Amino acid sequence: MNEKQLTSVSGYLFMLLAVLCLLGSVGLAFARLGFVLPGIIFLISMILFMGITVINPNEAVVCTFFGDYVGTMKQNGLRWVNPLYVKTKISLRARNLNGQTIKVNDKMGNPIEIAAVVVWQVADTARALFDVDNYVNFVQIQSEAAVRFLASSHAYDNMEDEHETVTLRDNTGQINKFLEQELDERLGQAGVRVTEARISHLAYSPEIAGAMLQRQQATAVVSARKQIVEGAVGMVEMALERLERKGVVQLDEERKAAMVSNLLVVLCGEKSVSPVVNAGTLYT
Repeated sequence: MNEKQLTSVSGYLFMLLAVLCLLGSVGLAFARLGFVLPGIIFLISMILFMGITVINPNEAVVCTFFGDYVGTMKQNGLRWVNPLYVKTKISLRARNLNGQTIKVNDKMGNPIEIAAVVVWQVADTARALFDVDNYVNFVQIQSEAAVRFLASSHAYDNMEDEHETVTLRDNTGQINKFLEQELDERLGQAGVRVTEARISHLAYSPEIAGAMLQRQQATAVVSARKQIVEGAVGMVEMALERLERKGVVQLDEERKAAMVSNLLVVLCGEKSVSPVVNAGTLYT
């Protein structure tokens, strides 16, 4: 079912007529001119009052007539429609859904904790009221299902799979786009539009958090060591090349090996190296 606009008229004139009819019926009753005419005028005033409704900004009124959807009024102010219409108000304002933290396995099977914040609003009032039973509850359940699907479709990070390009931890912007697309597909049935969706909490589950922290630390240490070694090898190559080019000293292969070893110890060591003066030669 798709939303359709319902044309309404200004309710100020009908409000004035309803008040005048009400006062007229009361005056005729006190004048003791019978009960028929005052009763008819009172009934007319009540019918006029029934057709009046107040629509606030970012609010809509869905009208049905004996179970048949007639249309939706979105004009702000005091409006008047057929008094026999059943009117249901629905908010069009943006709402925040602060999802609960849930535990789910990521793509690699690791248990993680994840939560999301979703900003949504009703875009189609007819679908929101008639295509689902309770659109607010529908948004909550489908948002949690979308977060679970997203977490199970991507790895937490790329430590186990180096070829993984999109991870939950490293590609936050792209992950949020995937979450918005998934929510739009799921919530479109309820006439709900998602304006923003973001991961608000992401962490390993407590039972594996310690082990994963150690693995991350080990990976960081290995990566740092790799860069240090690459830089040290480059500096040793540059030193040997400059010594040979300028003819400062002539080194055989064994002395080159000793020099390389000493330089690598100095450059790659975690602590400051204490120099040792060799008063003899390499061979004594």
